[in-house]
Amino acid sequence: MKFNKYNISSGIKRSLEEAGFKKPTDIQFKSIPQILSGQDILAIAQTGTGKTAAFAIPLISMLERSKPHLDKPTIKAVVMVPTRELAIQIEQVFLNLGKYTSIIPLAVIGGVEIEPQLKKLNKADVLIATPGRIMDLVFKGHLYLKQIDFLVLDEADRMLEQGFYNDIKKLITLLPKRRQTMFFSATINDTIKDLAYALVNKPVRIQLSPKDPVSKNVDHAVAYVGMDDKRFFLERLIKENQGKKIIVFVRTKIRAERVAKAMERVNIHTETIHGDKDQKNRFQVLDNFRDGKNQILIATDISARGLDVKGVDFVVNYDLPEVPENYVHRIGRTGRGTSRGRAVSFCSEEEKAYLDAIQEYIGKPIDVMEINKGAYEETIVFSQANPYDWKSLMNEARQDNNGKRKKK
Repeated sequence: MKFNKYNISSGIKRSLEEAGFKKPTDIQFKSIPQILSGQDILAIAQTGTGKTAAFAIPLISMLERSKPHLDKPTIKAVVMVPTRELAIQIEQVFLNLGKYTSIIPLAVIGGVEIEPQLKKLNKADVLIATPGRIMDLVFKGHLYLKQIDFLVLDEADRMLEQGFYNDIKKLITLLPKRRQTMFFSATINDTIKDLAYALVNKPVRIQLSPKDPVSKNVDHAVAYVGMDDKRFFLERLIKENQGKKIIVFVRTKIRAERVAKAMERVNIHTETIHGDKDQKNRFQVLDNFRDGKNQILIATDISARGLDVKGVDFVVNYDLPEVPENYVHRIGRTGRGTSRGRAVSFCSEEEKAYLDAIQEYIGKPIDVMEINKGAYEETIVFSQANPYDWKSLMNEARQDNNGKRKKK
């Protein structure tokens, strides 16, 4: 079924046509009709499957139909998300899809001035924010939740990881009982089930690829590399893929900066994004990556979900994640929608337990990139960072010869 056959706003159909979207993805095909019919849904689907559009398309359409009957502009839909970055990206999806409608989305985030955001609050139809930010708006009297008709929880499992469980439980008590709820999560466990069924009412359950949480559009493999040698292999991968967009995931903020400096020493420009960066800097780094001003982004797991950048060619797990689920979220940054992507993980001897846990979680072994001894040594020897590469030796020889001539 094509989008032009759906009972949705003509403005949305126009924006979808302009963007070249003709047919829905699986999650969109299964979710949109149910949401349009007024059903609550509980959807389990991996990242990169088009979940945002799955709720944004019907939500914009339903809000557009009801808006003329309102006395004044008021927020009728709330979208809860785990991170600021994801809030901004979902706002952009709503803006793109709804540009030929009257629906106004607003992402309210911390780390930037709040007053300009509050001025827009009275004109918005859809609020997108973290549970903590929504709680703050409610208790400061800027937001009244009893008027909400639609509630969306996106990346619900990540919200629980971020410690938002208590905030969500409190917000439930402030919401009207008669509302439509859309609950989206990449993974499911008992805690998520308990939260979901406290929110949804007789939901339609939608679950995609339960046996393989990794998107079928991602080719992923693991390479056994010594911890101290990872920088040489990253250098080689980047130089052999000039012009490609690459996200490199590391375990800590300190590691992110160290890897960036290691790449700088071999004349590779990168930028980092992690929790120590202020919001303005994080936005700028993401904009640079989206626009192609920077091709290599080094990130911690704070950005594993929330990064929705078109055309990411490679994901590199420089460090394997300690939490198996994060492997899926990381490599889900590539191969999004109908595009294909590639992911490679560097696994040191110390990380083999993490690899075992990841393979158990995804239910199958990850393909191994075999690196023979010669190729391994070649990668290290020819690195610009290696003081014993032939270029450095030639430079040293020239300097020695020049010194001998001067002495003569």
